[in-house]
This record gives sequence, structure tokens and C-alpha cells, in this order.
Amino acid sequence: MKCYGAAILIALSLGLPGFAQPGMPANMPASTPSQVNAPSKTSYKPAILRGVGIDQKMGAQVPLDLQFLDESDRQVKLGQYFGKPVILALVYYSCPSLCDMVLDGTVRAVGGLKATAGKDYEVVAVSFDPRETPQMAREKKATIVKEYNRPGSENGWHFLTGEEGASKSLAEAVGFHYSYDSMSNQYLHAAAIMLLTPEGKVSRYFYGIAFEPRDVRLGLDEASGGRIGSLTDAVLLYCSHYDPATGKYGVVIMNVLRLAGFLTVLALASFMIVTLRRDFAHRGTTG
Repeated sequence: MKCYGAAILIALSLGLPGFAQPGMPANMPASTPSQVNAPSKTSYKPAILRGVGIDQKMGAQVPLDLQFLDESDRQVKLGQYFGKPVILALVYYSCPSLCDMVLDGTVRAVGGLKATAGKDYEVVAVSFDPRETPQMAREKKATIVKEYNRPGSENGWHFLTGEEGASKSLAEAVGFHYSYDSMSNQYLHAAAIMLLTPEGKVSRYFYGIAFEPRDVRLGLDEASGGRIGSLTDAVLLYCSHYDPATGKYGVVIMNVLRLAGFLTVLALASFMIVTLRRDFAHRGTTG
């Protein structure tokens, strides 16, 4: 199933730089999601945006041997950031608008979590613009870490650059498709973050530029196999279902009813045990 980032539709309607087709009015009304996924004779999609979007690849293994440069200009392998769940953001640091929104949305989402970057999970941003440098990555990291504002967490945020082949291979592995517009000198891409398991397999996709902390928390707990969540999170996961089309968790009514039934039976059993104990104790004192 092909899921186009909602941010593309927003960008088309707002006329963000690099998202309007050359020669097309920047304020052209955006197509509805149904029109994007199933074009009709009355729908219109700029040719330059065709092929831009996200193909979900749940369970796909990312190539851990890919090499990049980190923000300190050191050569690193992608695999060294795993062993914990990873929030992956494919962006480019000179992006005039959308990528900053994705990163800001990520910071806001994880800022409300008890889990901490570096301790419980890693955040890895990878630039798919091969012209970008470690200095640009370093500057972007400084801004994001300052916004996150958790002392000692800077080692949990990683901003990488590298050759086009490496970033392209990673993007293909997670189904992230983008294109370069030479006229605007910008990249056209969807907006999303991906959650990967500690082994480097795709677990969840969250779309847009604003991510619900609850969804990210449940996604991280699910990706970790329940190792970083609380008992409450485990209950929420049991009662929730991840919807790939929306990138959100929704309530599963049957599971809620099952859990409610189990708790009711447990409460009744507890009440009966307490009542019987009191009855036996009363008989013992009066016998």
C-alpha cells in the first residue's frame, strides 16, 4: 500500500518552495488523499511529485553496514546505533521548511516521554543530500539538543551525512522515496519518522510533522519488545491497534471488552475470597 505523506498535501496547498511544479500556480488546491492514491480524470498531480512518497515495509531489515559521517566528522556504521529502538528521520539539513518541522515534531513528541534518548532509545537523522557536511549536521544537532533540553542526552541524538549511495540504500530499505528538483535546488519528499527495532527492522511509521507522544511511546515500547514501557503501556498496547494507513494507534473494542471482563471476574473472585475469609474467621471466634 502506498501512503503519501500528509505534508506533501499541506505543502502543495501552501505553496512551499520546491513543492510546486514549475509553471503551476503555487496556491493550486491540494488533492484529497483519495485522489492521490487513486488518480481520476478530474484529479491532478504534478509530474515531479509522482513517485514521491512512502511504501510501508514493515519488518524490513535496514542495511546496518552502511557507512556515514557523524556530526563530529567521524566515519561511523549505521549498525552502531542499534541495540535499542531507533527513531529514524530521513531529512536534509538545508531544507527550508519541511525537514525542520519533522525534527521539531520529533523533539516535541519525545520531550513528553519518561524514556530518554541515549538511555532508552536512539534518534538518528540521516541527510539524503550528499552535498551536506558534518558541520551542517553539527549545527542542526546543537539546535535540536538544546530544544530537547535533557542534560546528558546529547549522545542519544545522531545527525549523519554521507555519500548518495548510502542514504539512497537506507531510504529504499524503509520505502522512503524522494526526488530532486533542479529548478528550485531542493528535494521533494514526504514527511514521516520511522521506528526501528533494536535489530534494525522497520516497526512503525508515523506520518506528518506532528507526532502524538502517546503513539511514539507505544511504538517505542512495541519496538523494544516491552522492555522500556510500563505496565500501563502494556495494557494500552493490548487495547490498541496500530493502523498503518494513519500511522496511529486506535482502540480495539474487543480487547477492551476482554480486559474489562477479566478485571470484573478478578474483582468478583477477590470479593468472594475476602468474604469467605471473614466468614471463616467469624465462625472461628464464635465456635
